[in-house]
Amino acid sequence: MTTFFQYVVDAVSLAGLYALVAVGVAMVFGVMRLINFAHGELIMAGGFALIFLADVPLVARALMMMAIVVALALATERVAFRPVRGASAATLLVTSFAVSFLLQNLAILIFGARPKTTNVSATLTESFHLGDITIPKLNVLTVGLTAALLVGLWAFLRRTAVGTQMRAAAEDFLMARLVGIRANRVIATAFALSGLLAAAASILLVAQTGTVTPTMGVSAVIFGFIAAVVGGLGSLGGAVLGGYVIGGLTVGLQAGLSVELRPYRDAFVFLAIFVLLVFRPQGLVVTKARQTRV
Repeated sequence: MTTFFQYVVDAVSLAGLYALVAVGVAMVFGVMRLINFAHGELIMAGGFALIFLADVPLVARALMMMAIVVALALATERVAFRPVRGASAATLLVTSFAVSFLLQNLAILIFGARPKTTNVSATLTESFHLGDITIPKLNVLTVGLTAALLVGLWAFLRRTAVGTQMRAAAEDFLMARLVGIRANRVIATAFALSGLLAAAASILLVAQTGTVTPTMGVSAVIFGFIAAVVGGLGSLGGAVLGGYVIGGLTVGLQAGLSVELRPYRDAFVFLAIFVLLVFRPQGLVVTKARQTRV
């Protein structure tokens, strides 16, 4: 039973990280129908910002890093994505890959290709002990930060005028524009929120691994994208659900597989996702916009 609860704690923590990345991806897709693979480079930029601001106190360091990542997200929207907004889905996808590779190579030119090390907070390496159960403080931070951001995002989307406009644009962007909703503001807000979520994910990733590389966001955004697809692209609630499904499945397989099969854990995860999407290709949650298109 102790081992079971230990795995539950790990699963909830990992799933929360996946959920943050998945919601960041789904946020932009909902209003722009753009799968922004450059979202991983926002996570990478946050990691390098933490290194650059290493001498700043922790709270100010985190706030300054979030401001940098949000500013970068807004800059990519204004410079790269706004000029091709009316283009085909393939053009938008190629643009997102181009931005991703550009930011990766800029990071290599500026910081080098070797991993950089940093320590977000020594306190986060400590643990709580509840009987025989060990709960790392980083896991507590991950769960708490994820919950706070998701609740805050829900309140923003439900309780503010801009949030209501974003939900309307996600369901029918053309109709939303016809009734007077400003496309530039809605899309810029979506990018800013995705940048905020990327910054939070970056803090958690760097605190977990202690290293920053130009490609650190690639794996995270792939799992976040898969979580968004599993949950149902365009649905923020579905993205959260997808993140928790994949996080729970990953930790469950890590616990259940034999030692010989554990190196192939991710292969089993992807196999399970493949089977799920065969029977439910629209994802676990279907948005009204997707129901209308069907």
